[in-house]
Amino acid sequence: MTSVKEFRIDEAATATDLGRGAFVFTDDYSVFDWGKMPDQIPDKGASLCTMGAFNFQLLEENHIPTHYEGVRVADHDEVLDLGEALSTGHTPAEMVISLTQVPDLPFADGEYDYEAYHAEAGQNYLIPLEIVFRNRVPVGSSLRKRTDPADHGLDFETWPDEAVDLDQPIVEFSTKYEEQDSYLDRAEADRIAGAASIDQLEELALAVNHVVTDQAADADLVHEDGKIECLYHEGQIHVADVVGTFDENRFSYDGQQVSKEVIRQYHKRTQPEWVEAVAEAKQQATEQGVADWKSLCDVSPEPLDESVVMAARDLYCAGTNAYVGGDVFDAPSLSAAVDAVRDL
Repeated sequence: MTSVKEFRIDEAATATDLGRGAFVFTDDYSVFDWGKMPDQIPDKGASLCTMGAFNFQLLEENHIPTHYEGVRVADHDEVLDLGEALSTGHTPAEMVISLTQVPDLPFADGEYDYEAYHAEAGQNYLIPLEIVFRNRVPVGSSLRKRTDPADHGLDFETWPDEAVDLDQPIVEFSTKYEEQDSYLDRAEADRIAGAASIDQLEELALAVNHVVTDQAADADLVHEDGKIECLYHEGQIHVADVVGTFDENRFSYDGQQVSKEVIRQYHKRTQPEWVEAVAEAKQQATEQGVADWKSLCDVSPEPLDESVVMAARDLYCAGTNAYVGGDVFDAPSLSAAVDAVRDL
């Protein structure tokens, strides 16, 4: 189980064959890598499942291979495409997917053993990378801490106090299964990817980015950044996990974030002691060479006010309605939902 969705195996993958299983989306959320937070956001799981299924079907229409097979809804056992599912009057919260192998990633003496991971994985495995793409560099982006504007051909001496649009998307590689994920140079990413080609991963990320960006623009949403995860099976790379949702990607509408970033920034403003404690614990874990940074954190997050929870719910649902071009959820207009979170 992840912090926001449950993972079910119906048929396990083998060294040679893909298996079958499902993501069961919950209303939980996570920020700052904490895992499950004290609150739930109503309808969040269904909105992410709907948006993710919609995007997977868009990718398949654009000849981009994925692990998506369909969705299930209440009172229906069969696997349906999204349109069929919504015609039942139910919103889906279960996504049926092909499964690959995910070996353990050993950690010893302060290092992760990717050679052991790939020795067990063979030619059928989840690539232990996140491939990140960026179309815009908003205030608060980690890219501002790691690079200078000139590194990307931008005519600024320092990062300005406003979002910066990029002429061409930037693609980066990050670890996936480490307790504190970190960005990698190309050589290190190539080593961690195993048999998978990082050139192909980059091409795939750019193709996914193009599809999601175009769909977002039709809803007057700006697609700022996002990521994909991929599986490798017998020489072919498939897009895996979930794609282009308000948790995986960052979108904005009329200058306002429409993503999990809203909740992240709210915690920064209202619970700075916890946010600072998380950062300090991660730093201590790095210095001590240990993986479990949460055991070093002595502050826990507090629950959100009900008004904040419902504003977040409306943002997820209104954003999904706008993105897929339909009234899937009973929610205010995206404009009204955005105005509500501006006041948080």
